[in-house]
Amino acid sequence: MCGIVGYLGNKNTKEILLSGLKELEYRGYDSAGIAVLQDGELINHKAVGKLVNLEEKTKNFVTDKFAVGIGHTRWATHGKPTELNAHPHLGESSYVVHNGIIENYAELKQELQNDGVKFLSQTDTEVIVHQFEKNLLKCNNEFEAFSKTISELNGAYATLIITASLPDTIFFAKHGSPMLVGTNDEDEKFFASSDSPLIGLAKEVNYFEDGDYGYVTKDELVIFDKDSKKVKPNFSKLSTDKLSAQKDGYRFFMEKEIYEQSDVIADTLIGRLSDEEIIFDEIDKNLFDGINEIKLCACGTSYHSALSASYMFERYSKIRCSVEIASEFRYRSPIMTKDTLFVVISQSGETADTLETLKMAKRAGLKTLVICNVDNSSMVRGADNCILTRAGIEKGVASTKAFATQVTVFWMLSLYVAKLKKSLTTDELKYQIQLLREVPLATKVSDDMHERIKRLSKRYLHGHGFFFIGRDIFFPLALEGALKLKEISYLHAEGYPSGEMKHGPIALADPELFTIALLPEHLLYEKSKSNVEELSARDSTICAISSLDFDKADDFIKINSCKDYMLEFFEMMIVVQLLSLEISVRLGNDVDMPRNLAKSVTVE
Repeated sequence: MCGIVGYLGNKNTKEILLSGLKELEYRGYDSAGIAVLQDGELINHKAVGKLVNLEEKTKNFVTDKFAVGIGHTRWATHGKPTELNAHPHLGESSYVVHNGIIENYAELKQELQNDGVKFLSQTDTEVIVHQFEKNLLKCNNEFEAFSKTISELNGAYATLIITASLPDTIFFAKHGSPMLVGTNDEDEKFFASSDSPLIGLAKEVNYFEDGDYGYVTKDELVIFDKDSKKVKPNFSKLSTDKLSAQKDGYRFFMEKEIYEQSDVIADTLIGRLSDEEIIFDEIDKNLFDGINEIKLCACGTSYHSALSASYMFERYSKIRCSVEIASEFRYRSPIMTKDTLFVVISQSGETADTLETLKMAKRAGLKTLVICNVDNSSMVRGADNCILTRAGIEKGVASTKAFATQVTVFWMLSLYVAKLKKSLTTDELKYQIQLLREVPLATKVSDDMHERIKRLSKRYLHGHGFFFIGRDIFFPLALEGALKLKEISYLHAEGYPSGEMKHGPIALADPELFTIALLPEHLLYEKSKSNVEELSARDSTICAISSLDFDKADDFIKINSCKDYMLEFFEMMIVVQLLSLEISVRLGNDVDMPRNLAKSVTVE
């Protein structure tokens, strides 16, 4: 979710780059930087924190003639948020910015270090600029060196390079991460990760396809495709609506954020997985020493992710885990013992009730940890340790990608603790880590799936309520599905454990009661199926979500066949989010700004 901008032209390069980065702030970041090549001189400025820090650093830097420049907002993946790790990264006489992940960076880095190259950062990105300069020594020209460098990279990337030997050129390549180029009648060229930085500057834009690479000068835009064939740019007129541009063509921010989950989960995993263990460099290595219980405390959607975590901590880590609703916990007299790790969860890091429980835990002398999406938030500053979820800015009030990344972090954390406590074998850990690597693919939204849910949604606009039901870790997902629906559709919905229906709620069963049944193939399927059949026998309308056909369902949403219930969890998460979205759209509601709700609840 990092942001890239680039500019070639005669205007105020510094201001264009900073303005472009500001338009990308909604993606989330923890450091930023720019590099400008003007009059043969390379100038670089970087700062940790918000763009205002970078603006302060560059206030005396003047760009008033032809220049090329690149800029970047970084969300820390490889290496902590420091100036050295911020982009752009410098070689001998070149700068690079990059979004994505270079999967073979360790191998390339080792080869470069063997050749005597000194690395300044902990990032995978720095490999690109040093590899480019290594190839410059062997190739006939700069573009040949750039092409060779791109061919040697494995992974996902959108990248820009400028080099002192070609002061009128920006090299570009795109594979997996978004990037576009814009032009206008003044022969200016603009690069960005999305439309919004280019509105008011570029007249038309070309969206790069995966595998595209090339270069721009004042007079040229040269593009080669993945087969190294020269292609013509496919220009389209640029939108003039910045808000619409930030939505990247989606109808609502919530819809965009559902689709982004695959990418942000990949960001959450980057740098934290090895073959046999989870790596959390950001937490104290002694954090779990003397800990016999984990207490999780949160509100709303974060509470549901915490409930999901409790199943994983007890199943994988073999450690006692309890979950508290923050607004309740702060007003009772809880027993807080020092062998308890107190964990608070919040998208914003400012949720008032949760923040107060963190203060309670600190006063009681407990070790504390925050799972949060916003660096430098009140909770991040107050807790002993912090793990950032890297979800990027979430504009939709009804949380989606924050929940997805919280659950992903908890899954990793439960395996981290399992390694410490030796509660899983090496082979079991390897299996779980491989599953984590498959989550980004499991959360990709298919057009067929979305279209089916869109069609089904018209049948669920009335009735006297919804039951979302699931067992085990799918019970918290049922709670979350019900919360999503009531938040944006204003229809009554409840989440229940499947086995609890017969203990009272089944009295409500009739054709006007809609039951959304989560039926994972690999976890208590027969038990859950039996519970749904009880509702079906009472004539409740059943919508089953499963990889296995279920003949008692009135409607059936088929997910992909998965090898483990945790992958089924993430596939079903996408389904319940989309179902809530489409029902709300049909009801004509403001999906992004539902009534009576706020994104960050900073009052009791």
